[in-house]
Order: sequence, then structure tokens, then C-alpha cells
Amino acid sequence: MFDALIGQSPNFESMLRSAKMVAATDVTVLIAGETGTGKEVLANALQSHSPRVDKPFITLNCAALPESLAESELFGHRKGAFTGAVSNQLGRLQAADEGTLFMDEVDSLPLPLQAKLLRFLETGEIQPVGDTHTQRVDVRVIAATNVSLEEKIAKGEFRKDLYYRLNVVPLEIPPLRERMGDIHLLLNHFMGRFADEHKLPGSIFSKSALSRLQTYAWPGNVRELRNVCERLSILLAGRTIDEGNLPMEILHRAAPAKTVFALPEIGIELEKVEIDLIQQALARTNGNRSRSARLLGISRDTLLYRMQKHGIN
Repeated sequence: MFDALIGQSPNFESMLRSAKMVAATDVTVLIAGETGTGKEVLANALQSHSPRVDKPFITLNCAALPESLAESELFGHRKGAFTGAVSNQLGRLQAADEGTLFMDEVDSLPLPLQAKLLRFLETGEIQPVGDTHTQRVDVRVIAATNVSLEEKIAKGEFRKDLYYRLNVVPLEIPPLRERMGDIHLLLNHFMGRFADEHKLPGSIFSKSALSRLQTYAWPGNVRELRNVCERLSILLAGRTIDEGNLPMEILHRAAPAKTVFALPEIGIELEKVEIDLIQQALARTNGNRSRSARLLGISRDTLLYRMQKHGIN
């Protein structure tokens, strides 16, 4: 399953190395990344390379849970526990016993349920709604979020103790705009995959089309790129795809970027500029490395690498 995570950029490969080491353990993992970066793909890869590979892999989209039913969905309920509870029902944690529960958009959990999830993570015990007894289940939890949990904590919307309990091993998937060198690899992978899936002749991109795709910011990340490839592989099967064949949103937004820094005539010492910007970001965020990385437009792993490189504490 790690083969489904395609990329050679340093920040992406660093994340993958950590993920492969973590996969063989039972440790709780918190995956951070923007929408469309592949958090569920990574969670599946962790499961498929774990000792629990032959056990259940249950997914739960916390953002899609009605608040009134959230506790029942997670912990289960007993017949008669509430109106409409006409029979006993297993919760996702019970269904995942001996396996893995992937909790996507965990930041959306209601605060009361966060407290109960924390208790489970600390004790391994659950109590279905309407039951007077607890029971133990053996579940590895992999959580994911596309927002800053630290900012949620600051607003009182997420429990700090739960954050620390989930964040045992953090894995941050960099957005596509931070690994533009991987776009060519991803294009080749998806175009070949969809030609095979739809039994169509393969297509290739012209140099101008490829250049335009490599200057697009990809706000929808790998998911957006995947969808574009599937569309083009079907509509332009067996053809050379030119710049004019690309979707309008790419043509409109992929214009060359304006210069944001004017290079002085006398030049600069790039290393000193990088050190200064990192130190400014750390000072502005009171040393918070995740927020500093976002200010600099890089991943947390890339920031840590550059801090180590320059001897910044």
C-alpha cells in the first residue's frame, strides 16, 4: 500500500520513512494534511504493513456524524437507550476490535465525546450508551485532521489532553504545492492507471501542457490532480494533450507568479536569508514549529531539517 503514496521530494520521502517505521507498531498516529493530500491512503498503508493487517480496518468520518448520534456511532448502544434504539448496536470501536479505527476529521468530534475518546485511549475500555458496564476492546487508533488542532485548542474547541494522547507520532503530509517536483511522477502514474482501468489508449502531455500543470497551485492537492488525469485520459484518449486542452481553472490560475522579492544588484547570501526567515517565523509563533512551517510555506519535517542543517535550536 505504500506504493500508492507516490513522490520523491525530500519532505514527502521523510514523511514516508517515518510512516514505514511506525506501521510495524501499535502506536497511536495523528495524520495532518490538507484536504486531498491522501490521509486515508496513508492510514490504509499503515494498516496494511502492521501486525493487524488481517484484522478489521474501520473508518469513521467524524465530520459526518450527527451530534445526537455521535456517541452511539463510536461506542455503540443498548436496546431502549434512546428513542429509536430498537436493538443493540455495535459501535465502531467494537467493530474494530483487534484491528484499527481510522478517525478522519477528528477535530469535528463534539467536546463531550472527546472526553470519552480520551478515556478509551487511556484505559482501553468503552461503555455503550445505555449500558451500565464497561468492556475492553483492543483497537489501534489512527486519527487525521485537515486543520490546526493547536488553533482549535486555543479557541477551546479541542481538548489539549486528547491532542497529546493522539499526537504520539505525528505524520504531516505536505501539500502538492510544496512538492511540485512530484507532479510529473503523479501525472505518469495516474494517466497510465486510468488508461488501463478504462481500457483506452494512453495519452501524453505536450511540453507546454506539462509546464502549465507544474505552475498550478493544486488547491485540491493529489485528489484534484487525480480527477484531472481521469477526465483527460477519457476525453483525450490516445492523444497528445496540449495546453489548450487543460481545464479552464488551471489555465486561469496557472499564470506565472509575480515576483515577491527583488534581488538586490549586489546579490545576497541565500543561507543567511534562510536562517533569518526561519528565526523570524519561530519568534512570531513563540517557537511553535508547526505554525512556523505554515508561515514559511513548507512542511514541519522540512523546517526541522533546515533548522538542524543551520544549527537553529
